[in-house]
Amino acid sequence: MKDFKHKELKEIPKVPGVYIMRDALGNIIYIGKAKSLKDRLSSYFNANVDSKATTIIAAMRKIDYILCTSEREALLVERELINKVKPYFNSMWKDDKSYPYIKFSIKEDFPRLTFTRKKLKDGALYFGPYPQLLYIKKFIRWLIKLFKIRPCKLEFSEQARPEEKKVKSCIYYHTQMCYGPCLGVITSKDYKDKIKDIELFLNGKFKKLKRDLQMQMSNLSNSMLYEDAKEIRDRLYAIKSMAQRVMISQINKDEINQSIKRADSINELKKLLHLPKLPAIIEGFDNSNIQGTNAVASMVRFHNGLADKKNYRRFKIKTVIGADDFASMREVVFRRYSYLVRKNEIFPDLILIDGGKGQLKAAISALEELQIKVPIISLAKKNEEIFLPNKDKAILLSRHSQGLKLLQSVRDEAHRFAINYHRKLRERSFNLS
Repeated sequence: MKDFKHKELKEIPKVPGVYIMRDALGNIIYIGKAKSLKDRLSSYFNANVDSKATTIIAAMRKIDYILCTSEREALLVERELINKVKPYFNSMWKDDKSYPYIKFSIKEDFPRLTFTRKKLKDGALYFGPYPQLLYIKKFIRWLIKLFKIRPCKLEFSEQARPEEKKVKSCIYYHTQMCYGPCLGVITSKDYKDKIKDIELFLNGKFKKLKRDLQMQMSNLSNSMLYEDAKEIRDRLYAIKSMAQRVMISQINKDEINQSIKRADSINELKKLLHLPKLPAIIEGFDNSNIQGTNAVASMVRFHNGLADKKNYRRFKIKTVIGADDFASMREVVFRRYSYLVRKNEIFPDLILIDGGKGQLKAAISALEELQIKVPIISLAKKNEEIFLPNKDKAILLSRHSQGLKLLQSVRDEAHRFAINYHRKLRERSFNLS
């Protein structure tokens, strides 16, 4: 993994500590301890391709670390965090569960990429193991499409190809998704030359791979083979996007604990509210007016338990006369999600309305008119009651519930944002007077 050198490694101190590795979505995938953080983290980027370190590096996009005063403290912090988070790589190597590998059958005349749970001594190259079957299946499909590897399960060689009548209508060849080795239009040598870069990619040697592809593209262009050069160019762009930089930063135990609490709150809400998916994106609404004047509303968005302020929105109430909280709520919910429909943008995983049954019913009416199905609840401040659609009885969570604390944060932030906007409009009105 020598191609993954980073200047941030130079700034890491040679002291005991705990390191936390995350994937591209910010999920913690591995937690480890070290006598010297700098030496330990550097070792990951110089690891043998068959080591566990290579598997982690392939999935990792960010490293956080905690400085400790001793190895003993590092051990205690590591145990505490692993027990709380249960990262899947730590769990994978703790038990005997069989996780899949990517198999590259280089001994075949026309190699394939497949996934398998058994690592055999059959001359093939194996990469992994990987902890999540769904992701690895998608990853293999992406590689097959990118490198035009034959996706079929046919067993054949250069001397013994399939009968023509069985393969002449192969959709993969006719849609240019495969080089067509089964039809005899490419030799084993040429086929292997075209897909040889897969090995560099799976070993994480992105710098060498990019240099090789740039050279291939240049040679093809000079030979006026522009379609082939374009194919290499597209492959190069795709690989550059995959070879993201690994970010390294120092954090403290409090930050890690906050991150764990946010994860707990999201998981708890999914379970308690019987949501179809984790509420990673929550949008909260609140109204604000004084005696019906300068009526406004706000919408705030939280992503993975944190305020996503660039996606906050504020509204002047346009269709409601006087102080009608229900009608105002209906208007802003309708405006918000009719906009998302028009722009074909992503909907939240959960909508939170500040108020009780009346506000919730008004918001549901707006969604029904738009024919949108998004989980929606309301939170009434007096007793912190949670109201659900078509449920007469409210849910009361423990005051110590992490899920309730997250909902309160969204509700309170929506209230703050609405009040601030209302005050600005009032001040503007006074100044004009």
